[in-house]
Parts: sequence; C-alpha cells; structure tokens
Amino acid sequence: MLYDGFLVVAIWMVLGYFIQFVFGTETNQVVNGRVETDPIQDTVLFLMMIASSFSFYAWFWTRSGQTLGMIAWRLRTQQPNGELVTFAQAARRYLLAWPSFFLLGMGYFWLYLDGNGDALHDRFSSTRVVLLPRSHRPF
Repeated sequence: MLYDGFLVVAIWMVLGYFIQFVFGTETNQVVNGRVETDPIQDTVLFLMMIASSFSFYAWFWTRSGQTLGMIAWRLRTQQPNGELVTFAQAARRYLLAWPSFFLLGMGYFWLYLDGNGDALHDRFSSTRVVLLPRSHRPF
C-alpha cells in the first residue's frame, strides 16, 4: 500500500495542478492565516482524488492482478479460482478497503482470524491476495 500510495499521490499532484489551472488562483484567499478555496473546487478535487485512485487500482487489478507496489512484493489479487478480478469485484474491493483501513485496520487484521487468510474486503469482494513464487516474472 505504501509503494502504491506514493504513485497515487503523484497522480493527485498532477491532477490537482490541472484543476488549479482550470479554476485559477483567484478562487483562493487567505482568511485568518488559513487558505480557503472555492467549495465547488474542493468538491471537484475530492471527486477527482476518489476517481483517479479507484481508476489506478481497478486498472491494475483487472489487467494483471498486480499494482506496481504488489509487483515489488510478489503479490497478486485474483479470484479464488485464479482468474483476474472483474470490474465489479475491483469496485467492491476498493470501496470496502477504505473502512477496513480507517477503522484502525480491523478489516486487515481479519486475515489472522480468517481460515483462508483473507482480509475482510477480500472476503466480501470474493477476491484473494496470493504470494507468487520467486520464479514469477511479471514482464
């Protein structure tokens, strides 16, 4: 997650710059030492962050089962039968991973209780994360 987080933040920086370019800098003002922006711009920025991070993960999970960070650790997201996840499964997994993380990681700690070693969001999205053998070459 950390490796992929760096990539997602880089994407957000580029898209945030583009949104700032579209809206212009005159929508920002400093009030009592705090920068306030246009609420519409804030909403557009937030929706862009959600859409771009979902697109990042869904693209990799449905194409190869591995994000760039998962390649480094030889991990792969897949269906229990070994096939790639579907778009619907990727969407469910993405949406359920947020509460798993923000509720003190409880959804991730579930893997220690689960018989298959699945995190809670994997269980509800019918996906699995598997460790690939050292001989596996993603490219």
